[in-house]
Amino acid sequence: MLFKQKNELYQSKELSFLSYALTSHRVVIYIARGKMQYVSLFKTFFNISLSLGALNYVMAISESIHLKNKIIPQVIVNEAGTALSHYPELEEVAIEFKFKPSLKKSFMKAQPKFSTLFKPKKKRSYVILMSETFKIDGLELQIKDIPENVMIGWLGHELGHIMDYHRRNSLNLILFGLRYSISQNFIREAERVADTYAVTHSMKDYILDTKKFILNNSSLSEKYKARIRRLYLSPDEILLLVKEQETK
Repeated sequence: MLFKQKNELYQSKELSFLSYALTSHRVVIYIARGKMQYVSLFKTFFNISLSLGALNYVMAISESIHLKNKIIPQVIVNEAGTALSHYPELEEVAIEFKFKPSLKKSFMKAQPKFSTLFKPKKKRSYVILMSETFKIDGLELQIKDIPENVMIGWLGHELGHIMDYHRRNSLNLILFGLRYSISQNFIREAERVADTYAVTHSMKDYILDTKKFILNNSSLSEKYKARIRRLYLSPDEILLLVKEQETK
């Protein structure tokens, strides 16, 4: 009788333990499922955030701000404003900053608008074309990922080109374009003139930051860096130019 009671007690405990184990197992499964659902939910929100970020970036590129005679994409309005502040001579000159999916052989270039090429200088308009991504060799960056000072330096260099263009008459501009397309020596001369305009307009630090960004970047090939050294003012030449200005 005692053995039967003990056996029933053991069976009861075994059933209780089995019931507890099954219940615990269900809880574990429920918790695991809950965690899986949480991870899945987190991934969904993360993907939505990425999509919204990309959408906001595309909107910032496509949306432009109209300021008097300037058209500037929202994503670079601060950098463009800083660069323009160094060129008071261009206050009355119509300039559009415009993004394109890509540009051949360059990241950014300034040119007169063809529709105004034969108009008087006061009615001439210019455009600074920019690639939506900086993509050279193994390096690929979106506009928003380029350091602010580097972007200001790039824009300052292009505004230097516009300073050069604006002093020329229509025929001279056409000849400029032809010579630029066929002569490496002329390209070097034109690019160094643009750098000089930027440096003489107190943009030395921005231009130097842009040079360092390119020349010290391990992702860019030596071939590309050699081209930059050949065509543009070197950091040493920029500092020498500044010293010459200070002694005048």
